[in-house]
Amino acid sequence: MRWCALFLTLALAAQTPPAGTKLVSGEVTSIDVSAKQFKVKADDGVNYTIALQDNTAYLRMPFGEKDQKKAAKIELTDVAVGDRLIARGPLAEDTKTVTVRTVIVMTKDDVAKKQQQDHADWQKRGIVGTVTSVNPDAKEITVNLHGRDNKSLVIDAGKTSFRRYASDSVRFADAKPSSFAELQLGDTVRALGDKTEDGSRLKAEELVSGSFQTIAGTVISVNNATGEVQLMDLKTKKPVTVRTNQNSMLRRLEERTAAMLARRMNPPEDGGSPGGAPGSPGPGGGNPRTLDVPREGKAPGPGGPGGMRGGSFDLQAILERSPQLALTELKKGDALIVSSTKGADGSSMTAISLVAGVEPFLAAAPRRAGQVDLGSWSLGMGAPEQ
Repeated sequence: MRWCALFLTLALAAQTPPAGTKLVSGEVTSIDVSAKQFKVKADDGVNYTIALQDNTAYLRMPFGEKDQKKAAKIELTDVAVGDRLIARGPLAEDTKTVTVRTVIVMTKDDVAKKQQQDHADWQKRGIVGTVTSVNPDAKEITVNLHGRDNKSLVIDAGKTSFRRYASDSVRFADAKPSSFAELQLGDTVRALGDKTEDGSRLKAEELVSGSFQTIAGTVISVNNATGEVQLMDLKTKKPVTVRTNQNSMLRRLEERTAAMLARRMNPPEDGGSPGGAPGSPGPGGGNPRTLDVPREGKAPGPGGPGGMRGGSFDLQAILERSPQLALTELKKGDALIVSSTKGADGSSMTAISLVAGVEPFLAAAPRRAGQVDLGSWSLGMGAPEQ
């Protein structure tokens, strides 16, 4: 996270660590005052024991400060579970214990304030887009922006901190350190920085990338205990296991919303309603809740295959406002659209979003070689957590 990156610019972290030492930055998960040790879940995912000494110094960084000289001295008993900690010292043979002489903490409340501040900054100065070209020599990438700003933008990534989504996680916080070399055409990127006055370029301070996929399928079975849904992929005709967790966005489109998306996908040539009120027969007299309405040869809308017509709009915002979905509501045969990061194993995926009530949309979607084209259903990645 950005606030953590700033925290790590402290003098303690900036110094080159001596050989055999370990710099640990993470969240305090337990405190044993009598044993003089902390348990810390580090940002690299490893759980460390921080061994304290009689002469260990404890410092608290005030909110918004990065200069270690501004840190206030505190006592061991002032450190609390949930605080952020940075410390460095010799790494024991077990590779999980670090003996330290200085501990710098940021309180849990200050962490929350900083996260809110950074979230607001990403909302204000962040962009999300799909990579259309990569220029390694100039360290520039070109993206098509998502949402209402549906246009091209060049990102100057010459002095950028890179991270990349893990293949098995949908959480922004789980993104791993990355580099410009890992960027690929078709990636979704979220970048933070300042745009030029004409809005055509952005000088990125941070950039998080990921490779995503979206599939449509029908429910085979639901395991509420494990949070898994078995789907029959409408494209491959093969079963897929969809895992959900507390970070997955589960939504059900209201009929009116689904009908609106269907109209945007394939509006009638005369500008009238393709099917009247939601639930009424769709284009060509078919039922919009039937998935096998033939659309072979239908011309795609503006913006490429499967492009939504009628101007740009923010699909992510539409879904976030839609009713939440419980897996217990699903039944065999229900149609779903699922977005996830791309993994090596195509037989399973962890859902970023799982959306039900999509039958009208799928019925209106163009077909390519008999397959539903979901090119317009682009969700990308979620924002940094608050």
